[in-house]
Amino acid sequence: MDHTQVLIKPLVSEKATFAKEIGNQVVFYVHPQANKIEVRKAVQDTFKVTVEAVNIVRKRPYVKSRFGRKAGRVAGYKKAYVTLAPGDKIEFFEGV
Repeated sequence: MDHTQVLIKPLVSEKATFAKEIGNQVVFYVHPQANKIEVRKAVQDTFKVTVEAVNIVRKRPYVKSRFGRKAGRVAGYKKAYVTLAPGDKIEFFEGV
């Protein structure tokens, strides 16, 4: 898989911002079939940083029910917490 297909988009949320400030981690939505090795190579090639560790979280799709009836389906996703080496950083929305 090409490294341009592995990273879908960065995740910007309160938890992701907290992980960036405290643990020097960046969070990305990744391709559902991507593994840790592919994510590591994609981040290093794209942003020219050193990656120390990659943790992957997978959320399965589920059917949402409301008042006992099926209301719809919530899509699943896969995200990666990428720990960067000290001194390296990736800036998405700095100064906004």
